[in-house]
Amino acid sequence: MQAYPRFITKIEHLDWLAPGERDALRDVADKYPFRANEYYLSLIDWDDPEDPIRRIVVPHPDELEEWGDLDASEEHRYTLVPGLQHKYGETALLLASEVCGAICRFCFRKRGFMKRDPGKGRDLDAAVEYVRTHPELTNVLLTGGDPLFLPTPRLESLVRRLREIPHVKILRIGSKMLAYNPYRVLEDPSLLEMFSRYSRPGRKMYVMSHFNHPRELTEQAVAAIDLLGRAGVVVANQTPILRGINDDSAVLTELFRKLSFAGAAPYYVFICRPTAGNLRFTVPVERAYDLFQRAIMDCSGLAKRAKLVMSHSSGKIEVAGRTEDQIFFRYHRAADPKRESGFMVFRGNPEALWFDDYVEREVAHWPGRGYHCYGPE
Repeated sequence: MQAYPRFITKIEHLDWLAPGERDALRDVADKYPFRANEYYLSLIDWDDPEDPIRRIVVPHPDELEEWGDLDASEEHRYTLVPGLQHKYGETALLLASEVCGAICRFCFRKRGFMKRDPGKGRDLDAAVEYVRTHPELTNVLLTGGDPLFLPTPRLESLVRRLREIPHVKILRIGSKMLAYNPYRVLEDPSLLEMFSRYSRPGRKMYVMSHFNHPRELTEQAVAAIDLLGRAGVVVANQTPILRGINDDSAVLTELFRKLSFAGAAPYYVFICRPTAGNLRFTVPVERAYDLFQRAIMDCSGLAKRAKLVMSHSSGKIEVAGRTEDQIFFRYHRAADPKRESGFMVFRGNPEALWFDDYVEREVAHWPGRGYHCYGPE
């Protein structure tokens, strides 16, 4: 297998599907582009139409159901230079790449793979300069797209420039490449040398992996995680809870345990954002909370450190607990510092898919009241 296995970007090249199935998916792929590779497609059981790996990467007609927004978390509000978001005080998010090893069907940033509006895009020079001139930024997250899709010299150039800024202590790379193509790590010694050079004591580099299902943790993927660890990188995993993929406590337990065993401890578990085309992946918030709690019961404390959160436009909202009648939220991170660590209580709503569903229901019952956030004095 080569470091870059053959890409498949046209539905008609999915030879595993019957011609009629391919025809039914063309309209979906025209709206929300399709991209995969031979390695990842080889993980699919093509005899199972409900195969979870297939669900992750192969289009489905249900994606055309009208629902959601292309920018569900209103990232445009926090984009201060093209390709850079500054939502939380000490953290900047930098879109290092516009391409991924494949395209998740539930991608919350799928608008980046569609036709762009004039004026959108990235300006890495301006982004690095913004970081340089904001000394409060101790933490930069490289994302995209997938930064590990960049050729190593281009990625290293960006990493080097950020490492030259004294106040940047943490560099994180958000990537699904370990799942989509672990050969990117296994067959590129220069990438590991780069990590060894720039992940140093007191200034660590992190790779935020994106494994959604235990079957993605192949022998090759586990070996790639191990090599990153040997290069001084800390690996942690994030995944949304996704209907038909991992919305089963036994599947989540297996995922969390395999991740912990491999050296990629679970970090954030997300509620699926209300992004256009993503209704088929949604799991109600309260059911997701129950699944998450059951899943971590049979895991070590490493998995129990994970947080169940929503990346809402107002901040990262943790689902902190619930009773039969109420649900509790806490601002794990807040865009408005006045809300930081704020605690919120709502009446339970088993149908709610997102934080706004609770707010809108509360406002409907108490017109003009809005919701209250109990924060530190």
